[in-house]
Amino acid sequence: MEIEIRERANKGFAIARENKKKAGLMSYSIPGSDFIIIDHTEVEPKYNGKGVGEKLLYKIVEMAREKNLKILPLCPFANTMFKKLDDIRDVLKS
Repeated sequence: MEIEIRERANKGFAIARENKKKAGLMSYSIPGSDFIIIDHTEVEPKYNGKGVGEKLLYKIVEMAREKNLKILPLCPFANTMFKKLDDIRDVLKS
């Protein structure tokens, strides 16, 4: 599975593709220079239960670490994952 991050102006998203077909997407907004807000996650029904959402989140966490950003997870899925996974809490905005 291939995951790519794209940004335009004050919005961004991570998109997962398998064999050039969209498997899922996680979007975020960029309200300032020090944090992002994850606001939506969607996974194509065919990929439900296959960890696509988690892979998207880890890709955004990796990007946040590289850019020294914090993440505010307003999306219910991302919020739940931040509570569940200890290894990503270093980028959680308090």
